[in-house]
Amino acid sequence: MNRAIIREFLETRQIGIYFGMVVLAAIVAIGVPGTVVPESSINPALALMLFVTFLQVPFADLRKAFLQVRFMSALLTANFVVIPLLVTILLRFAPAHPMVRLGILLVLLAPCVDYVVTFSHLGRSDASLLLAATPVLLTMQMLVLPVYITLFLGKEASSLIIHRGPFISAFIWLIIVPLLFAGLVQLWAARTEIGKWILARLGLLPVPATAFVLFLVIAAVMPRVGAVKDMAWTVIPIYITFAIIAPMFGWMIGRLFRLEIPAARAIAFSAGTRNSLVVLPLALAVPGGLPLLPAIIVTQTLIELLSELVYVRLIPQLTKTS
Repeated sequence: MNRAIIREFLETRQIGIYFGMVVLAAIVAIGVPGTVVPESSINPALALMLFVTFLQVPFADLRKAFLQVRFMSALLTANFVVIPLLVTILLRFAPAHPMVRLGILLVLLAPCVDYVVTFSHLGRSDASLLLAATPVLLTMQMLVLPVYITLFLGKEASSLIIHRGPFISAFIWLIIVPLLFAGLVQLWAARTEIGKWILARLGLLPVPATAFVLFLVIAAVMPRVGAVKDMAWTVIPIYITFAIIAPMFGWMIGRLFRLEIPAARAIAFSAGTRNSLVVLPLALAVPGGLPLLPAIIVTQTLIELLSELVYVRLIPQLTKTS
């Protein structure tokens, strides 16, 4: 089968694929006694996922992406100024439990860098701009998350539950290393036929790699969710409210910066889509965070996947007449 057809099949059916993996992981975790998926397997899978995502980034055209000053300004403003203000309001309605609040902060303050690209493409956005911005978004969130968590929780509380080590490790292994290898593979592909052949086939992996990470995450977390399910239910209204409001704010920021319609749609998708898979290893490293913290984060993932079904249909319609 033609690679382009396979890729289109995967991208247009990715939400179904992701939900299928979530259901399969839940069945395996709950229905097969003794099943254990070690959390240590999540980081290597994430690194692979981000590597194949970064492979899609046109490194040769990155300079052009940075010259899109209005788009980059709107993207950073939406994700690191407006969204934190929204989270400030939503956090007032969260339980006082520090781990619940930390989970909400970790997941809602981190913009997505992987499947948001294909979702935005399905929603008739300028996905190429988001794709080129993925290294910037991932780097920015790793730099500002500790700062925002300190601002929200206070220096004393944040120092007890947040350690610099996991953030530094995540920055190296989830950003620097995959980005470096992706750049080397692209350079190899530009100079050799075998490199071009390998790059073309690796281009089919973003959706399967993300689905595999989802499977690992759900299978690792699900056996422990039972003990904290009541607390996890309390954050659902917050996540639903965020899913409704955040894309609207993203769209307004895009129009405020006078972006063209497809670029403004991309800002809306970015504002509404969060980086739950990448922040999960940070949550797993928090002392005393298990099992509540991962459950709070995974709950957002499930709500977000449902929200994307709405986004890819509504965002193009809402902006068509704007």
